Amino acid sequence: MVTEVFTRKYCDPHALREEKVEATDVIQFAWEGTVREVDACDECRKEHETRYEPLVDYSRPVKKRRATTKKADTKAAAPGDDDSADGSDES
Repeated sequence: MVTEVFTRKYCDPHALREEKVEATDVIQFAWEGTVREVDACDECRKEHETRYEPLVDYSRPVKKRRATTKKADTKAAAPGDDDSADGSDES
């Protein structure tokens, strides 16, 4: 005879209120210097995302944003502004 065991995970924030809501996601958060995970439903996950910033993984190098180059800055300037900026009078 074959038996199958199904385990259900329930939403931990709802479990504190003694409600049984099936968990679909996992929320990660930092507590006292360690990363912890909590099972959560979609509603609780969305609420968590609106309240808190996502965790940053410091084990990987952070990609720096590209700074604007001088070529891009000079293209933004108007072409007629070059002659009046040198301060010389041609009379």
